[in-house]
Amino acid sequence: MFVGLANWWDNAELWLAQLWFPLQFVLVIAVLGPLCLGVAWLIDRIVDRVAAWLRPSRDEDCPPRS
Repeated sequence: MFVGLANWWDNAELWLAQLWFPLQFVLVIAVLGPLCLGVAWLIDRIVDRVAAWLRPSRDEDCPPRS
């Protein structure tokens, strides 16, 4: 199974390496652009949730009234 996957990857890599450079650039941007945007969105969501979890609640911020 891994031999077949390695052969496929080698063929895909060879195909991409033999393309005209501007076409290589467009293909890489078309694949990596959305991938990077998705990863950035995921990191943003995780950081927001962790920050909300670590943030003190509103009850802890207010001094008690007398």
